[in-house]
Amino acid sequence: MKRGQNIHRKWLILLPSLLGVCVHAVLLFRNIVMPNALDLNIINALSLVAGLMCIILLLFAIRQPVENLGIVVLPIAALTVFSSSLYQPAEISIDLEVQSHVFFSITAYGLLGLAALQAMVVSVQAHHLHNHRPGGFIQSLPPLNTMESLLFSMLTAGFILLSLSLISGFIFLDDMFAQHLVHKTLLSIGAWFLFGTLLYGRWRYGWRGKRAVKWTMFAFGLLILAYFGSKFVLEFVMLETAVA
Repeated sequence: MKRGQNIHRKWLILLPSLLGVCVHAVLLFRNIVMPNALDLNIINALSLVAGLMCIILLLFAIRQPVENLGIVVLPIAALTVFSSSLYQPAEISIDLEVQSHVFFSITAYGLLGLAALQAMVVSVQAHHLHNHRPGGFIQSLPPLNTMESLLFSMLTAGFILLSLSLISGFIFLDDMFAQHLVHKTLLSIGAWFLFGTLLYGRWRYGWRGKRAVKWTMFAFGLLILAYFGSKFVLEFVMLETAVA
């Protein structure tokens, strides 16, 4: 009986979320796709990552108990798509080969972003269980081992996509170490190395718990700096310097 109630509750959450994702996709398409180019300014890029996080979350939630992450992901997605409609368009022409690199990159960011959120939930859950206070929100979560296994499933898939992103970048971009890309490239490689080391540690030594959470958060922090930090500098700091 309880299992049936949980399934019913899950779909009560997922169906409205699916409707919201569809609306997000339509608005994002209107904001990004231009007649002869794409508008991938920093706000649209954030909105695209948030939208992909929502889609990945819904796909995971069909089989895995991750729908609670929607409490964080869905409001962020709504905020970014609203903000993107207020941002000044900046068309960027992108070749088909480079589009594949962009696809791998943004999908990797979305999946690893979900992994970072999952790591935070695992950390909170472990803290409450350690202090013998598994009530409220924590009580509705699956066992800690299940949550950690799901975390590493997300990390594995995200690591593969990040690897494809780096490989496609080196193949299709003219120079990954050009002045405007070097920080992004080095930070992305650093994040890739940390994620890879964590996954190896999990496979070889059974790493879990606080160590897994810290490595995940630090590696994802590098990834945020790699992409959005670089875009912020290029779109705001350098632009203001040029104007001045």
